[in-house]
Amino acid sequence: MKNISVIGSGTMGNGIAHTFAQFGYQVNLIDINQNALDKAIATIDKNLERQVGKGTLKEQQKADALNNIQTFTSISDGVKTADLVVEAATENVELKLKIFQDLDGFAPADAILASNTSSISITQIAAATNRGDKVIGMHFMNPVPVMKLVEVIRGYQTSDETTKTIMSLSESLQKTPVEVNDYPGFVANRILMPMINEAIFTLYEGVAGVYEIDTVMKLGMAHPMGPLQLADFIGLDVCLAILNVLNDGFGNPKYAPCPLLVNMVRAGKKGVKTGEGFYKYTAGSKDLVVADKFKKS
Repeated sequence: MKNISVIGSGTMGNGIAHTFAQFGYQVNLIDINQNALDKAIATIDKNLERQVGKGTLKEQQKADALNNIQTFTSISDGVKTADLVVEAATENVELKLKIFQDLDGFAPADAILASNTSSISITQIAAATNRGDKVIGMHFMNPVPVMKLVEVIRGYQTSDETTKTIMSLSESLQKTPVEVNDYPGFVANRILMPMINEAIFTLYEGVAGVYEIDTVMKLGMAHPMGPLQLADFIGLDVCLAILNVLNDGFGNPKYAPCPLLVNMVRAGKKGVKTGEGFYKYTAGSKDLVVADKFKKS
């Protein structure tokens, strides 16, 4: 397996492309927007340079990694030689189904089609293709070049051969793959999102403030960041989408998103990506400042 195509050049897509390219794979990074692709390459360059600065990568390795990446605005052109396609588009069911229908027609018949979805059913995605045995979940964690876990999700039709190939491929990236079965939220988000949702309910019900909730979880449970800060980092719109998948998939009210989360997303306060969520984010600042909405009077 040598040629990797990545669909989507956002945070996850460019991180996945970066990682494969760093380990010697030929990567086609695909997005409908050339400006987004240019921004992604600039981000990859910056992140590789950070690795050079830390001494974990040499200048020649950085140059080689960048040379391993080509960009495309056409799916048909970008996947025609792919051994593996990793889809990292927005967490939207209809969009993913359309992408996989297209991939089934454009990618080589023996190519494996993987989704980086964090919650959407791999079985449902695979049903949009005629190669269900070659469709699998490959859920990377953010930031991809740093985080070691790859959650490998087997759909109902995913073959043993496909699963073994992806497990081995993940190890070649110096990741730790963990195989799980295809149920809403898989493992990572089935456990993580209810915790984040409960933290939001704790704020919503006035039990404690943003800083206090995050401090309890950081100092008391040794979490590297509190659940509200983590929600901002993930994106509150993404958290809401995943909770809706869990709520719809299980039909259990314990997964229903907190009304505060719903209102924040409606108001456009989606976390780091918009400059404000539970905290305010200023370019270049590393200080954590609680958003005005949640400051104590």
